[in-house]
This record gives sequence, C-alpha cells and structure tokens, in this order.
Amino acid sequence: MAVSSLYTSNSLLHSHSFSYFESLKLYLHNGLNSRRRKSIGRFAVSSSHSNPKILKSNRRSRFGQRLSPYDSDNENEAIDDDDDDWLSDGPGPGYSDDKAKSKLQAASNVNGGSMYSRMGRKLKVIKGNGKVNYTEKDKEAGKSSKNKYRRLSEEIEVDEKWFPLLDYLTTFGLKDSHFIQMYGRHMPSLQINVTAARERLEFLMSVGVKSKDIKKILMRQPQILQYTVESNLKSHVAFLVNLGIQDSRIGQIITATPSIFSYSVENSLKPTVRYLIEEVGIKESDLSKVVQLSPQILVQRIDNSWNARYRFLTKELDAPRDNIVKMVTKHPQLLHYSIEDGMLPRINFLRSIGMHNSDILKVSTSLTQVFSLSLEDNLKPKYLYLVNELQNEVKSLTKYPTYLSLSLDQRIRPRHRFLVALKKAPVGPFPLSSFVPNDESFCQQWAGTSVDKYLAFRQRLLLKDLAKKYERS
Repeated sequence: MAVSSLYTSNSLLHSHSFSYFESLKLYLHNGLNSRRRKSIGRFAVSSSHSNPKILKSNRRSRFGQRLSPYDSDNENEAIDDDDDDWLSDGPGPGYSDDKAKSKLQAASNVNGGSMYSRMGRKLKVIKGNGKVNYTEKDKEAGKSSKNKYRRLSEEIEVDEKWFPLLDYLTTFGLKDSHFIQMYGRHMPSLQINVTAARERLEFLMSVGVKSKDIKKILMRQPQILQYTVESNLKSHVAFLVNLGIQDSRIGQIITATPSIFSYSVENSLKPTVRYLIEEVGIKESDLSKVVQLSPQILVQRIDNSWNARYRFLTKELDAPRDNIVKMVTKHPQLLHYSIEDGMLPRINFLRSIGMHNSDILKVSTSLTQVFSLSLEDNLKPKYLYLVNELQNEVKSLTKYPTYLSLSLDQRIRPRHRFLVALKKAPVGPFPLSSFVPNDESFCQQWAGTSVDKYLAFRQRLLLKDLAKKYERS
C-alpha cells in the first residue's frame, strides 16, 4: 500500500468561529469610517500538494499588498483579505489620496494638529497639513534594523517588513547565515507576521519542544512557521497522542521529524500506521514504542522500505517473517539502512569470522543495530579483542550479542584489565556476562571493590591508551 504524502487540511471545525470574528472586525472598521466598503471577492484554495498553500497567488489586501496563500487559520476555506497573518502596508487600488487628506485634515483640527494612526500596522504621525510621517523613534528603529541585517541584505533581497520576525527568531539563536538558508529552502516563511510566528512556536514549546531546538527545526522545516495552530499543529499533536505517545516524548518526536506537519493526518499518517499493523505485523501495543524509536517511520515510503528489506533478509539469511518483525519492532531504524552499503557488508563480515546464517540470524534478531555498527572502528576491533585477549570463540556472540554494542575503550577493555590486575579474572575464556551489568553491579559481583577504585583505574588506562595513540601519530 503506497503511503501518500498529500497534505489535506482539517480546519473546517474552526471555520465558523474564524469567519465570525473576521466579519465583526470588518464591520467595526467600516462603522468607524462612516461607510461600508464594498465586499471584496473571495476564493477557496485547494491542492493535492503535500502543502496545498504552496501556490502562486494574485490576491491582494484592501491596501494593495500581495497576500501569501499561507496565511489563513482555515486552509480549505476562503481567506479574508485583511488577514492578520500578513504584513500589509500602504494604500492600494481604489484609494483616494485627496479624500484621505481631507479626512486627516478634519481629524487634525479636532485633535489640535496631530493624531496617531495605525495604517499599514506602523505607527505614524498625521500632521495638520495632511502629510503622514514616521515618528523619530520609528526612523531610528528602521535604521538600526537595516544596520543589523546589512550582511543579510547583501546576500538576499530583504523586505523591511521582515525585521520584526527576524528580531524574534534571533532570540532562538538564528543568525544571518540561518536566514539565508531559510530563504533558500522556503522564502515565504520569512514573510510571516511575527505575531503569528510567535503563536506557532510557543505552541510547539508548550507541547515539549525545547527552546534550544527551535533553530534546528526551522533549519530543517522553515514551513512550520506557516502551519496554523488550530488547523494543523493541534491535529498532528493529537494524532501522536492517540498513538499512545507520552506527553513527555511529543517534543522529541517533533524535533526529530518536523516534516510530520507537512503530511496529512487522514491521507498519509493514518494509512502508514495501518500499513505497519496490517502489512508489516507490528502489534498495536508496540506501535508507540516503534514511533518513539524512529519517528521518521511515519514520513517515509514504508511499503518500499519494508518489502525490500523483507525480501533481502528472507533470501540472504532464510529469515522467518516473525524474526524480521521482531527486528523492526526492536530497531525500526532497520527500515532506513542501506542494503548494499550497510546490511550486506556486515552479514559478510560475520560470515568471514566463522558464523553460519543461523548464528547471524540470532545475533541480528537480538541486536538489530549490528547492521549500523562500523566495520573498521567497531566490529573488527571487538572481534580481535574477543579471540586474542578474552580467549573466547565466535560462537559466544550468539549467547551474548550485546558484547558487540558495548564500548571497547569505555567498558570491555577496562573491566577485563581491572579483573586481571586484581587477579580475579577466571581461568580460560573470559566471561562476557561480566560486561553486561552497570559499574556498581560489576564492582560488587565481580571485582569485590568500590566503584571509585574501578573508575580511577579506568581513567588511568584511558590516559595511557591516549598517550600511546598520540605517540604513534
């Protein structure tokens, strides 16, 4: 079953409340100006793209500014022309300068020569002569922002209306180089109103995303600034919660796979989950664990990944389906591993040291991450230490495959040398079971000494080995 990456919004539940408040705002605005403006036509946006808002738009606000197709709390509804998500400034078609001046003149006579107005969302002073000027404070702020983003302006065409958003994003550690990357990946993300961006990022942090990870998320998925809280972010978080993901892990999953928000819950994410259960054979009770171990599994072509690796393991190791399902359940990253460059070379290595297919199957079922371990820096050195120093046979790995996942420098060698130094190492093959427990249990059960004494020994050994490596280099 192919997993679609189509994005379909589910915002209809909130369309009525949104339209009501927008209509109320328009009504009040018209009333204050003593006449009704003629209603501007609307149109609905729909697309089969993973994000239906990535479309060229000819819509303009009543002030004449081009509107982004992203800025609506209802992604399948018509978009109001006075959308607060967008930065609009200056008069547009149908605006009469003479009429405006006469109104401004009248207002200035009433207010003693000047008044403040919110036109284009920038504070301006309207003087008695009808001319509109920025305040000195605004001018200084504009100069400061221009100087602050001078380097950025040299690289890309920067609109002054972006400055409030850029200032806000710098609080998360973003710099000019990051903005350039965001611009290259998805320029419209820099055109979002700072208020809307703040609402969305604060929502992400409220569900567990750490402030220090916001920069990482924006670098990978700048479009996230355009995903509305009500029609996108909340529905995707609810989807994860319904899978059984604990609240404390939601933020980690979003940080690992921010692209999840660009996939439709109904048309993509839910079908992927059904495929994992019905086609792969993952138990529903294990589903949340699988997603937490590898969130990317929700946004990849799971059918292709599963079928290719299932066929490979069946052919290469004569692996039963149950074993392969156990591998995916314990280590779903298996579905991301390259067959030619990852899995096959490691199977061939295990064969080269004397393992049969049945042995390799036992090891890989118990320790599936063996397919990701480096041959030169991990598997080969541990094998040589196993047979030369620990005097063990290869078949011992089928009983203790965990040995291959442990650090040679931080655990295997220090514990072996420590017991040898204490003259407590058993005669014959060194027991691999001594490497399994934590330091406290090891010292109590095997060494019969304090943890501090063992840690001091390990530190001296590490420094000694480091000095040898430095001499050889």
